[in-house]
Amino acid sequence: MFRETHARSVAKALSWRILGTIATSLLVFLFTRRLVLSLAVGAVEFVSKLGLFWFHERVWDRIRFGKQQVEPAVIWFTGLSGSGKSTIADRVARELADRGHRVERLDGDVVRNIFPNTGFTRPERDQHVRRIGFLASTLEKNGVFVVASFVSPYEDSRQFVRGLCRNFLEVYVATPLGECERRDVKGLYARARRGEIDHFTGISDPYEPPARPELVIDTMKSSPEQAGEQVLAALRGRNNGV
Repeated sequence: MFRETHARSVAKALSWRILGTIATSLLVFLFTRRLVLSLAVGAVEFVSKLGLFWFHERVWDRIRFGKQQVEPAVIWFTGLSGSGKSTIADRVARELADRGHRVERLDGDVVRNIFPNTGFTRPERDQHVRRIGFLASTLEKNGVFVVASFVSPYEDSRQFVRGLCRNFLEVYVATPLGECERRDVKGLYARARRGEIDHFTGISDPYEPPARPELVIDTMKSSPEQAGEQVLAALRGRNNGV
């Protein structure tokens, strides 16, 4: 994911050599008590070893031995509204970013706020998920981890996204419908049951659970912290560099 630049190598070389030169000059002075000689030896060592260190770093930068390639992945969270997808996905995205990886977070509510005319019928949902899947796969191809959380209720559209991606991790947040309703602070489920919201997944529209997800999370048994660790563990199983 990361390649050390020439500027970074030069900065490392300078800081190391300054420290080394001070140490060398002090040692020479302690043994000889000659300040001019100590400074001269330090100056010669500084220039010569600075160049050697830079050369040594550039050579090792091109040697593949001991390097572990980090393959980006698309981590796709699916589940009912209120299942806890976004909370877990946020934790996973933060952890990956803290580890120095390039990460893009895609969330269903955020995307719909940007494109408020996106509909909820099956064809509209299918188009929406496929577009997001294409975006996710493009980011992945450019070395970015994508953490996406979308209801994405239909199996065929999720499989379409899987087919676009090189490294796809499907995470099914399998929170029961009753628990999702209990957590619903916005009252969306209640409105859907009263018929005020059309095409609401789990009430007036179906949710098709994933057939073979890489990971199933039961938020009734796992905290967001534990769920996040499960996802990272599954990712490490595929890619030891994470």
